[in-house]
Amino acid sequence: MRCAVFSSKPYDIEFLSSAAQKSQHELEYFEARLTPASAKLAEGFQAICAFVNDDLQRSTLQSLHQGGTKLIALRCAGFNQLDLNAARELGIRVTRVPAYSPHAVAEHTLALILSLNRKIHKAYQRVRENNFGLDGLLGFDLHGRTVGVVGTGTIGQNVVRILHGFGCKVLMYDVHQSDECLAWGSYCSLDRLFGESDIITLHCPLNESTKYLINQDSIQKMKPGVMLVNTSRGGLVDTSSVIDGLKTKQIGSLALDVYEEEGALFFEDLSQSIVEDDVFSRLLTFPNVLITSHQAFFTVQAMQEIARVTMQTLTEFGQTQSLSNAIC
Repeated sequence: MRCAVFSSKPYDIEFLSSAAQKSQHELEYFEARLTPASAKLAEGFQAICAFVNDDLQRSTLQSLHQGGTKLIALRCAGFNQLDLNAARELGIRVTRVPAYSPHAVAEHTLALILSLNRKIHKAYQRVRENNFGLDGLLGFDLHGRTVGVVGTGTIGQNVVRILHGFGCKVLMYDVHQSDECLAWGSYCSLDRLFGESDIITLHCPLNESTKYLINQDSIQKMKPGVMLVNTSRGGLVDTSSVIDGLKTKQIGSLALDVYEEEGALFFEDLSQSIVEDDVFSRLLTFPNVLITSHQAFFTVQAMQEIARVTMQTLTEFGQTQSLSNAIC
């Protein structure tokens, strides 16, 4: 099967090409993000492979449909970028990679918490400049702290387990509770989680009920000086409200691996450019903010699994059209 791969980076090409060697699938790589305009590149391809910041709204899907696309294989878990109703109306099948490496994201979450708390990023730069002073690097013990985990799916469960190992008191919130997590923490209301947690970390999907879960009202319910971490979806956080919370010190520190408007920024080298996103630039001015560019998933194991599942999807569609990871 011929498949057009959008938003292709060298690492995508490496892992997908390796997996494709074991199949009969022909992959053609496009560096461009998928948009209504670039969708024309997929003309004649029965399948396309898209990533987290590709545009899969109605106009793009209509263009893909006109070009003959029958299958969209998302090489990510989230699908909030997809107009699901439009895909169904057009008869385009869509799959995803539901659990490429929950350990990768969970471990990166803890890396952000530890780095932000112990100011590792600052200490690294200081030592490189022969500054061995400790002023401004004071952190706190994670042991004994209360951490709120919002969302206890596969990734959230791993985060809860790791935090329990650190000796944290873990509060959890999810509309679907996990019996396994009860060994490591306790479920409570979202308001209680906000009010009692020293650290809050987000691991829930982005949908209508979770859009701007972190907003002006919810921030005011949090403990003053709370650490907020988001490695899930950028739209969970109202960035303007978070900036206000940082300015008033209601939010003591912030770690992000995702950002609502990241599509124009993340996965690109903009070191020779001017970033025109004033909100994002404002975030970078705070000394208590740590941002990574959507790299939580980025491990060898995760990339191998993404490639394997993507090839499996193409094979299933070509042989039986019975898709094990179908969204629609």
